[in-house]
Amino acid sequence: MFDLHGYFPFILKGMVLTVEVALLSLVISLILGFIGALAKLSKSRIANTIAALYTTIIRGVPDLVLMMIIFFGGQLLVNDIGYRLADFSEARGLPFNLGWDYIDISPFIAGVGTIGFIFGAYMTETFRGAILSVPRGEIEAGYAFGMTPVQVFFRITLPACIRHALPGFGNNWLVLAKTTALVSVIGLQDMVFNANQAGGATRQPFTFFMVVALLFLVITGVSDLGMRWLNRRYSAGVRRA
Repeated sequence: MFDLHGYFPFILKGMVLTVEVALLSLVISLILGFIGALAKLSKSRIANTIAALYTTIIRGVPDLVLMMIIFFGGQLLVNDIGYRLADFSEARGLPFNLGWDYIDISPFIAGVGTIGFIFGAYMTETFRGAILSVPRGEIEAGYAFGMTPVQVFFRITLPACIRHALPGFGNNWLVLAKTTALVSVIGLQDMVFNANQAGGATRQPFTFFMVVALLFLVITGVSDLGMRWLNRRYSAGVRRA
């Protein structure tokens, strides 16, 4: 159907990197989302404020802008700290240098960290809503049976909130998977970057980006099947209206 001039393995190699970025970003977003949800539900005003600022700022700034800020700004910040520590060591006459040479941040690390950081804000709201959806009576029943707060959380709240969180989690995952296309702008050789290179070499960009679109559909299609299975798994024994 498409004449890819032998570039298909090159595109598939980029697809593997895309999936790696998506999965690692998902892990980071789940951790941040879980911590953020607990912070928003805690009685600490400081934790509430930090979590609220995090979700508000991240959801209010475009993903591409955040990618650029974190990649380029983070690199400048890290190296500026290194230079300042080197100057401090020299001024104090220390026998060792506290600073470091110029560090070139890996686009892979920057991409994974940025996407995970962004979607941690969305996962925060997903988990917060899911935890609030757990009937209070079930939690009180756990305490009545003599469970500790930790036991109640892991035996009652967490299993119940997973079912409530799955719809929002699935939507966030699909958007996250597509957002990985942004890493191509910072030089990471994902399938969008590779498709652009192949399209420029053959002067057939439409063909290669159509292939990338189909491959993203494969990823989202497989993900949708997985989400359906998880929904059935965690809805076992639940009566539907």
